[in-house]
Amino acid sequence: MESILDLPIENKIFYAVLVFSWTVYLWEAYLAYRQRRIYRSTMHVPQELGKIMDTDTFEKSRLYQLDKSNFSFWSGLYSETEGTLILLLGGIPFLWKVAGTVTARFGLGPDYEIFQSLSFLMLATLFSAFTGLPWSIYNTFVIEEKHGFNQQVPCPNSLGTSLLYRQTFRSLNQLHFFPGMVLNIQSVFFCCRLRFLFQTLGFFLKDAGKKFIVTQCILLPVTSLLLYIIKIGGDFFFIYAWLFTLGVSLVLVTIYADYIAPLFDKFTPLPEGELKEEIESMSKSINFPLTKVYVVEGSKRSSHSNAYFYGFFKNKRIVLFDTLMEDYSPLNKDGEPENGPAEETDTPTEAKAKPKNKKQGCNNPEVLAVLGHELGHWKLGHTVKNIVISQMNSFLCFFLFAVLIGRKELFIAFGFYDSQPTLIGLMIIFQFIFSPYNEVLSFCLTVLSRRFEFQADAFARGMGRASELYSALIKLNKDNLGFPVADWLFSMWHYSHPPLLERLRALGGTKQD
Repeated sequence: MESILDLPIENKIFYAVLVFSWTVYLWEAYLAYRQRRIYRSTMHVPQELGKIMDTDTFEKSRLYQLDKSNFSFWSGLYSETEGTLILLLGGIPFLWKVAGTVTARFGLGPDYEIFQSLSFLMLATLFSAFTGLPWSIYNTFVIEEKHGFNQQVPCPNSLGTSLLYRQTFRSLNQLHFFPGMVLNIQSVFFCCRLRFLFQTLGFFLKDAGKKFIVTQCILLPVTSLLLYIIKIGGDFFFIYAWLFTLGVSLVLVTIYADYIAPLFDKFTPLPEGELKEEIESMSKSINFPLTKVYVVEGSKRSSHSNAYFYGFFKNKRIVLFDTLMEDYSPLNKDGEPENGPAEETDTPTEAKAKPKNKKQGCNNPEVLAVLGHELGHWKLGHTVKNIVISQMNSFLCFFLFAVLIGRKELFIAFGFYDSQPTLIGLMIIFQFIFSPYNEVLSFCLTVLSRRFEFQADAFARGMGRASELYSALIKLNKDNLGFPVADWLFSMWHYSHPPLLERLRALGGTKQD
């Protein structure tokens, strides 16, 4: 103990960061272990769920969540180990030097710190994308595919192609196939089916590349301006930096659904009809300034469902995922037989195929109940409250950053002996020094979020949509393979939404067929 106390302050800071990081990881691993124990031991539908969940759905959700939990354990262990090795081996100062070498090739010396910072940021995000790609591929093409959520096929409207792809991937997974393996039997047939896999992987990689480019187009200019403001802002730079990040946040929220999201998914106006009229009527009844309603083609990449609204002041818009609505979800239509006899072909025909999720999504009254819940967040001021809390936290963090940025020992602790780059200071203080505060804040926000969810459910119930919301929650839980039984400690720490049973009880336990 005395030897630890005798260490230089920079060493104490470094080891404190490592110890706290592993403490948080072990705590999270313990909570996940408790929840995995629930997944493994709860083999039958609890009695109180017997009338609202069938055995087959319960078992599918149990296995899906168990696979996700196991994956999270290994990916989390890798991430924690990688982060520790980066710190112990001096990865951050090494990458900073590499960034300086890159900028020097363009004739920019150490005085051009902002350019070196941007180079460092791009190299760091490239490294993160590269090391995270195998995990993302495995999650999408093994776990999500195994449980029927991955829709990233080259021809989303062709169920025959999709089924052929699934059969191929599962065969490869069972054989532990990797590129370069020689198959002596049925090699030609496997090559034909493998073509679909590579086309699908191509879509995934193209999507990931597009996300990376869009992220860089936003991140680099914003970061350069933030660093410039900090450099020239004087003693009150933290106020200007906070105002700048506030403005950027508001702009991004405003333009995201109109200009960024359409780069990845197709948005179309909700057609005229009963559903649109009911949505507009419900919006008017609570003075929600609705201007447009969109349907997003979420089924192109996943069968998970969602709905949200966005916009400021008198320009609100609602976005519905096609997988949310049973009348619009392509997953309900792929298996429907076409008129006329089907031609004989070598590939599975759509006329004989069955959709994997018949009648996925909600009917119109249930969709309206879900929207009633979402509009409840707006009417009750939850969105504004979250923005206020976020900005108060942002201001506090920038103020503390201004207090700590001059402490040289913080930089020495992480290998920066001769310089104190502003970007590195932001990383050290916001990511490492603030980590205990961030954990506490995250838990408090999780508790607050659950409270808001109950209030939004109560708002929908007050609109006379309790029974529809009750049945919608059950359907969405089934479509997304949500497991309704949770360890109390795991749920308390992680769940931003209350468990299904708690929400159903709060709605009054309305019985649904």
